[in-house]
Amino acid sequence: MLQLFVKIGFLEIGFADLLDIFLVGLLIYQIYRLLKGSLALNIFLGLVLVYFVWFLVGLLEMRLLAGILGQFIEVGVIALLIVFQPEIRKFLIYLGRGSILRKGFSLRRIFSRGNRQEAEYYPVIKSIVNSVEHMRERGTGAIMVLSESSRLQFYANTGVMMDSLVSGKLLESIFEKNSPMHDGAVIISDLRIIAAGCVLPVSDNPELPSRIGMRHKATVGVTELSDALAIVISEEKFTISYARNGRLIQDISAEDLRTVLVKFYEAYY
Repeated sequence: MLQLFVKIGFLEIGFADLLDIFLVGLLIYQIYRLLKGSLALNIFLGLVLVYFVWFLVGLLEMRLLAGILGQFIEVGVIALLIVFQPEIRKFLIYLGRGSILRKGFSLRRIFSRGNRQEAEYYPVIKSIVNSVEHMRERGTGAIMVLSESSRLQFYANTGVMMDSLVSGKLLESIFEKNSPMHDGAVIISDLRIIAAGCVLPVSDNPELPSRIGMRHKATVGVTELSDALAIVISEEKFTISYARNGRLIQDISAEDLRTVLVKFYEAYY
């Protein structure tokens, strides 16, 4: 049993109480981080306000109002699951991404044919960087989504399944303006092109720059709902950008992109 930590008058605070307060505060902070910059944050704050009003009227024994708010809160649990479905999914992905399995004891590494070396993913990085640089020079718009923790099957199913080796020439041909798949995204997983011409979710984050187009918003959108790394090329501005964890980094060089890709793959192989 945990021993008493502090006693103030009739109030006794033990180690478990302090730990409880700390964990609740940490949970609220993480929820705020996930909802910051989205419309869901206003909804969440509104629900918190309703809860505190319900708690207050209960203390004041205002039975009628307490009963009405109590019914609202009971139904609100189901409403929360519906309204915050994307945020709940994002929160679970966040937890999984920070777990022990993700940090070094993943099943991929346990059951792999040994430790993968840089040489196994370096050709993929080289193909992606070269194709991105060529498309940037020609002003060819493109989106590439890289995910090693999952195959993003839901989004892959919206496009054309391929399952082919990553080739710079193939990537450039997919995004050629006369190609039927040039408007969609390419999904790369397990060092292979899984699908092309895929439809991605568009971010509704109001903090994104107003001047960016739908292609960049889709790049951010897929990284808000997964731990993927998304690369985008602007056909109007001839720039390279990437998104990770819902954050957009604009106008980077090919060498910067190479560094980002190396760090991305080093976390998995």
